Amino acid sequence: MIGDTVYLDHAATTPVDPKVLAAMQPFFQEHFGNPSSVYRLGQDARAVVDKARLAMAGVLSCQASEIIVTSGATESDNLALSGVAWLARQRHPEGPWPHIVTTAIEHSAVLYAAEWLAQQGFAVSYVPCDDEGRVSAADVEALIRPETCLVSVMYANNEVGAIQPVAEIGAVARRHGVLFHTDAVQAAGVLTLNVDTLNADLLTLSAHKFYGPKGVGLLYARSGSHLAWTQRGGGQEGGRRGGTENVPGIVGMAVALAKADARREAYNAHCRTLRDQLVHRLADVVPEMVVNGPSMGECRLPNNANLAFRGVQGETLLLTLDLQGVAASAGSACTAGKAEPSHVLEAMGHTPERCRSSVRFTLGWDNTAEEIDEVVDIVANAVSHVRTLAGVAG
Repeated sequence: MIGDTVYLDHAATTPVDPKVLAAMQPFFQEHFGNPSSVYRLGQDARAVVDKARLAMAGVLSCQASEIIVTSGATESDNLALSGVAWLARQRHPEGPWPHIVTTAIEHSAVLYAAEWLAQQGFAVSYVPCDDEGRVSAADVEALIRPETCLVSVMYANNEVGAIQPVAEIGAVARRHGVLFHTDAVQAAGVLTLNVDTLNADLLTLSAHKFYGPKGVGLLYARSGSHLAWTQRGGGQEGGRRGGTENVPGIVGMAVALAKADARREAYNAHCRTLRDQLVHRLADVVPEMVVNGPSMGECRLPNNANLAFRGVQGETLLLTLDLQGVAASAGSACTAGKAEPSHVLEAMGHTPERCRSSVRFTLGWDNTAEEIDEVVDIVANAVSHVRTLAGVAG
């Protein structure tokens, strides 16, 4: 329980961990120096930023110099796609426009960036997914061309929790001499982030998804994975991204990432138990409820439950649940409020009706078994009420 709300939307954002907040606090006032300043106050801040970068590199098993701190996942995804594409174009201005391979189920930060690049003249191909929301390395490989400069496939889907075979896809890209980027935003604190194990050349994270602060994230860029840098200014981030460093945010992200990675097994066990309790109990009391995405096994994030309730508009159900003190979502938080059905569920082959009747519940540390029992009763009553209003039996 957070305040008076049972919060079941941890894929959208998470509350800042108290230990993370405590670590950040001194750098708002007491140790407020600019890391670019030469005097002691500034150099103390520089040392803190360097220490935080080293800690994050330890989680990713990379060099500290390979981490670029950004404002969050959207900037990191845009930098990965645009940076690789434009540099490839600059290096071969007379040849065919560079080509990007991505998937139909990516987060909008990747999809919109790819769409914008296509408008500029770049070629973009989209890998389809199966009815569980997973893509195959073979399908990725089939789309690679001589002019392909980047493959971008998310690690785990934010809507249905489908975990992608990114290590296999990364190996395919490497065989073809193509850079591989993965949006790992939903994976932090749940799956390994070892960039060598994942065969990743570029990897995106956002702190607020793993109990860190909003407005700060990172892009891992393997040494030799050259990009055209898009944000110029004071030469920060090794000349790759101008702008005064967000010292409290960087500190908070580093503490949150280290803590999330250290507690992965416990977090997964906690969330999986509650998620399965939620799904199994709802299946017993709500007629014609179906699960979207992979089965509740190793191919699905342990805190994710995306459920379709026949005859119910998802947005209507969410508003009803909110009045009862339950927070959930209809899909990606970045596209909430839009009337279009989920592009992920559509890519999986579901009908518009099923897409619109779907609700995502994502669990976290703050949830308890008692809350889940309460939520089951609330959801069952809400579904029955909405169906009655819509004249739907069941």
